[in-house]
Amino acid sequence: MTTAVEPIPTDYPVITPYLHVDGAADAIDFYTQVLGATERMRIGAPGGKIGHAELVIGASMIMLSDEFPEMDAAGPRTVGGTPVSIHVYVTDADAAYDRAVKAGAKSLRPVEKQFYGDRSGQFEDPFGHRWSVATHVEDVPAEELARRAAEVMGGTADDQS
Repeated sequence: MTTAVEPIPTDYPVITPYLHVDGAADAIDFYTQVLGATERMRIGAPGGKIGHAELVIGASMIMLSDEFPEMDAAGPRTVGGTPVSIHVYVTDADAAYDRAVKAGAKSLRPVEKQFYGDRSGQFEDPFGHRWSVATHVEDVPAEELARRAAEVMGGTADDQS
């Protein structure tokens, strides 16, 4: 007799980024130190590699593995960069950003107050993935958000509709 299986496991988010890195064990250490990630599971692979790991950050998750060229699993450094940025809300963007840079991340955009109510900055981790860390500091009403966006983008609020 078979039991019903949930098509979306109850303890997994619907969308989960999957990162491939050259040095997954070091990446796990980095994400733990910088973003407060906790390791949920790790599956080893031949040669001391990590075949699959799951990290929890707040209510979210990322999966990751070492690179496996034979399976087209390559990290950003191998393919010449990444067009993707991962956005993470944290309680203190300045502290998370500082930890990242001290742990070897490359600063891409220092933390500063944004027109939409977040304090955020961006870094590239030592493995080539780009992260935006943000702390929400102001609830901006829709009309004010439109005005600020227009100001930042050089138009008027009417141009944004």
